[in-house]
Amino acid sequence: MAIRSEQSRQSILQATMKLLDERGPDSMSVQQLSIERIAREAGVSKTTIYRWWPSKAAVIIDTFLENHILHTTLRDDLPPVDALREHVISLAKVYSGHEGRLMAQLIAESQYDPTTLEAFKTLFWRPRREVVNRVIERAIAEGSIRDGFSPDELAERIYAPIYFQLLFREGSFDAKSIAAGFELALHGIARPSA
Repeated sequence: MAIRSEQSRQSILQATMKLLDERGPDSMSVQQLSIERIAREAGVSKTTIYRWWPSKAAVIIDTFLENHILHTTLRDDLPPVDALREHVISLAKVYSGHEGRLMAQLIAESQYDPTTLEAFKTLFWRPRREVVNRVIERAIAEGSIRDGFSPDELAERIYAPIYFQLLFREGSFDAKSIAAGFELALHGIARPSA
């Protein structure tokens, strides 16, 4: 495995983000973007990019993750339901702007490209899902969310409205609306009172 030059890596990630930034003069969609264009913008060879990433999708996902994770952390110092609520609101805030449109394009591209879908699941979806599932497991263990459902099933009920809004551009990503949606999902999965 090749040793990455951190300077080259940052140049590639910054070039990718610049090219995907719809506010820029050279903006392009995920579908339009190519490894050749990223290499030219970053001042590196295509071989350099392919040595570190297997596909265009992997470069884009790494670029996305470089910024996304910093703004959507799932805290472990809060009660689990509070941590989930805070995470859903922070995710919606990030998705209300450019990163949301980029995420929607990645999801769309993955629908007809199996390589992109697998890269998306491997690099982004599954690792984030594992973090969310651990918090849901804590909530089940403490009794704030009822048991009888898998963490995956519960996560789908909590996060699906955000991805629905992201893909269909329906509803609002403001904190109040997202918090209300979370409470609606929580009410449906909360342990029934005695």
